[in-house]
Amino acid sequence: MLIKTLVENTTISEDLRCEHALSLYIETKKHKLLFDVGESEFFLQNAGKLGVNVAEVDFLVISHGHYDHGGGLKTFLKENTKAEVFLHRLAFEKYYASRSDDTLEYIGLDEELKHNERIILTSDRFFISSGIQLFSNVIQKERPPTSNRGLLKEHEGRIIDDTFAHEQNLIVEEDGKILLLTGCAHNGIINIIEHFHSIKGRMPDYVIGGFHLSRSSGDHEDPETIDRIARYLISTEAMFYTCHCTGIEPYKRLKAVMGDQIDYASTGREIII
Repeated sequence: MLIKTLVENTTISEDLRCEHALSLYIETKKHKLLFDVGESEFFLQNAGKLGVNVAEVDFLVISHGHYDHGGGLKTFLKENTKAEVFLHRLAFEKYYASRSDDTLEYIGLDEELKHNERIILTSDRFFISSGIQLFSNVIQKERPPTSNRGLLKEHEGRIIDDTFAHEQNLIVEEDGKILLLTGCAHNGIINIIEHFHSIKGRMPDYVIGGFHLSRSSGDHEDPETIDRIARYLISTEAMFYTCHCTGIEPYKRLKAVMGDQIDYASTGREIII
């Protein structure tokens, strides 16, 4: 299995564009997938430079209804004319972020794309193909990230805190290894892995994605919380590659505790499982 980071907040090369966003390419023996498409066309520009033909992608999964994961959807649909696109049935709701000047910024997806014939709306547990499935409906037994604060949704004409019911996670299995991909882990990375365990009866071998331990404002989870998460991640015995909304400082603290069990997946990074 091959994974390439098409776009993320940082980059390993000046030739590759980066942005506050996420897009991952996954290639198995049978399928080519994209997990998120970033905020803009950068994922497509970088794909060409990384030897990825987006037109050949079989499936696209959008992890949740925020622009930094699905903003490139219109570009994808133009470039790729065959792939099915999987989003949670709530992903096209209206989502907002509260900014420092008390204004609300729309951070949702382009609602005009909802009715595209290639879009498939999912919920709970959804099987895409043999060895490829999605799950949502994560129970928040552990407190979700405090960095969710200020992320809102419209519900029955009112603006309320987002519950992140629209967030889904991807499982890819091949040759006895299981990869779990998270977009932002708004529901909490511990909760997501525990839900995965309840589905599969085991821990994943690899986990790749954002853990949402920081905010765009620069605030991040307190050191004690990060250390507790690190100890839990160690206990799973999985290998972790994190990025995007985890934040550089929280990553450094995770790395200090977890050592070689965690690494960072910048734009241009290639991972082979």
